[in-house]
Amino acid sequence: MTEKEKMLAGELYKSWDEELTMERSRAKQLTYQLNQTKDTEDHYRKQLIQDLFGTIEGEMGLEPPFYCDYGYNIHVGDGFFANYNCVFLDVCEIRIGKRVLIGPNVQLYTATHPMDRETRASGLESGRPIIIGDDVWIGGSAVINPGVTIGENVVVGSGAVVTKDVPPNVFVAGNPAKQVRKVD
Repeated sequence: MTEKEKMLAGELYKSWDEELTMERSRAKQLTYQLNQTKDTEDHYRKQLIQDLFGTIEGEMGLEPPFYCDYGYNIHVGDGFFANYNCVFLDVCEIRIGKRVLIGPNVQLYTATHPMDRETRASGLESGRPIIIGDDVWIGGSAVINPGVTIGENVVVGSGAVVTKDVPPNVFVAGNPAKQVRKVD
């Protein structure tokens, strides 16, 4: 397996691999250009996002600045919106459903590091995908950790740190995020 194939499969991989380094560089160039756009350059902004993201289904919006590792692992549904200063570490897939609203400073982390210190010291890392269902609202400054699946119609409170899967139709908040109540 190549290092990229290992990364996408969630196995330990060398992030300093030449192919991955070039792909991160491409994403940095695209996000730099995106983050320099003016509000009046909506068409150019949309083109940059299309070049960056893996798939976009329908209409979407994203307010710069925005940062990601690769971009091609990000897949968004119709009606997606992300506010200012979001960070999506997409070493594995980030699948976001329809009508998902993401507040400012939200961070989605698929990247993770080994718990074993010797393996961690070797520089190897891995990732686990994030899946977000339809009709989810993630409040500002929330963090979604590697491997988390968020069900449909979930509200994630501002500042929450989501470390475990979230069932549909609930409001979660806190650090670590816990279910507060059901939502309609």
